[in-house]
Amino acid sequence: MSNGLLVLTPLRIEAMAARGSSQVIRTGMGAARSRVAAAQVAEMPARAVAVLGFCGALTDDVEPGDVVVADELRGNGPPLKCEPLQQLLQSLETVGVRTRVGPLVSVPKLFLGSERARLAEDGSIAVDMETAWLAPAAAGRPFAALRAVVDTPSKELVRFSTLYGGIKAYRALGRAARALDSWTRTLPDQKET
Repeated sequence: MSNGLLVLTPLRIEAMAARGSSQVIRTGMGAARSRVAAAQVAEMPARAVAVLGFCGALTDDVEPGDVVVADELRGNGPPLKCEPLQQLLQSLETVGVRTRVGPLVSVPKLFLGSERARLAEDGSIAVDMETAWLAPAAAGRPFAALRAVVDTPSKELVRFSTLYGGIKAYRALGRAARALDSWTRTLPDQKET
């Protein structure tokens, strides 16, 4: 089994933020591409799998540049609990990443306005378009989902004011990628099955 980490990034800009870290695999945007990528990655050797990318906050108390660490994934069938990742949270803190831990919901298309408010009703704190469909790529290996917040309900992506949030999120992704590498080194060795 490989010593490293497979970092799944839907978009080219997300992959650029993660460059220099472990093996980065661009999966493409959306549920259909994510399903295909997850099936392929599930067969690849690695110690762990992580999703790294951008997201939208569902409430205004989650700010641009915050990194959401999913403790539960929603949107692709029953909710999927993510194991406690205390060592990952410590690694993120060490590299100066402000984190928010909570449920992440994946949706098939961009949700804005009142649609975001509806998603937040069940306690979800962020939304993306891939993570729930990429999670099966872990195939029993340690898994983490980290998404940097680009926009919030009061400052949505469609406004020019989100440029600053995008820059903050990009920088946070780069630091989060370094933390993922540190986290991977703390994982116990696993035997191939």
